[in-house]
Amino acid sequence: MKSDYRYSAGVVFNNFPWPDFSQNFKQNQPLAAVHHAQTAIETAAQAVLDARTLEAGATLADLYNPPMPVALLKAHRALDAAVDAAYALNGGKKSWKTDAERVASLFTRYEALTHMSAHT
Repeated sequence: MKSDYRYSAGVVFNNFPWPDFSQNFKQNQPLAAVHHAQTAIETAAQAVLDARTLEAGATLADLYNPPMPVALLKAHRALDAAVDAAYALNGGKKSWKTDAERVASLFTRYEALTHMSAHT
């Protein structure tokens, strides 16, 4: 998968700042852990797409307004766990108390990245 942004009616990739896995190599963490994290995210993302196809004819509003279909909700929770595990490799939390706490952390990372790119 390329690192470009991808937008479509059905999916958005790279809408959050990915962990900096280069830090793992500096900390002598095995490459296998990074590969496992990336594969887990890809697998979980595909499960979200697969769960969406189970609801033939449903719009995104149908899928994401409460109550969410059970399979889709489970798939999203698994994707959240996979992403959290990837961030935990870089010193992030493995789980968050609330989605707001998770989003705040992502915005902090985004702010740091945009601040760095503005000064390079």
